Amino acid sequence: MADDRREVATLGGGCFWCLEAVFEQLRGVEKVESGYAGGAAPDPDYKAVCSGTTGHAEVIQITFDPAVIAFRELLEVFFVVHDPTTLNRQGNDVGTQYRSVVYTHSPEQRATAAAAIAGVNAGGVWPRPVVTEVTPAPAFWKAEAYHQGYFRSNPAQPYCQLVVGAKVAKARRAFAAKLKA
Repeated sequence: MADDRREVATLGGGCFWCLEAVFEQLRGVEKVESGYAGGAAPDPDYKAVCSGTTGHAEVIQITFDPAVIAFRELLEVFFVVHDPTTLNRQGNDVGTQYRSVVYTHSPEQRATAAAAIAGVNAGGVWPRPVVTEVTPAPAFWKAEAYHQGYFRSNPAQPYCQLVVGAKVAKARRAFAAKLKA
């Protein structure tokens, strides 16, 4: 936990640029950092993680105020803005570093994630079952500085226009009531 009022959530669902750009827009989210988690190598870097040999996933770590936005609500957004039914893939991004994962920071987060997945599966939100991994949070390694706020800093970059921008637009339509003013 970040402090008495704040909580931390760690999510992976493809490229961290996409998730960061979506979650930093939500009310109650105070900080979003792109990074790596779930691998064996200490202090990984982008090149090593992209090689697929470290075992790390690209993730975001969110510091949020649960009095404003609950962990459950973060998961609602998460399960809409990425495809949690594709193993180790999001669109053209393929490899274990792009896996769908919820790294939990408490037993309550674990239970909430399991319930959210059951709800997504039962609700037929996606045509296939969710393959999102739910596991206790391992060490988080903050990504290089140029990855932080990538979409904000590089809106004209083709990947940002085609992929990140589309996810941001989807989130803005689906979750307009949860957006910062």
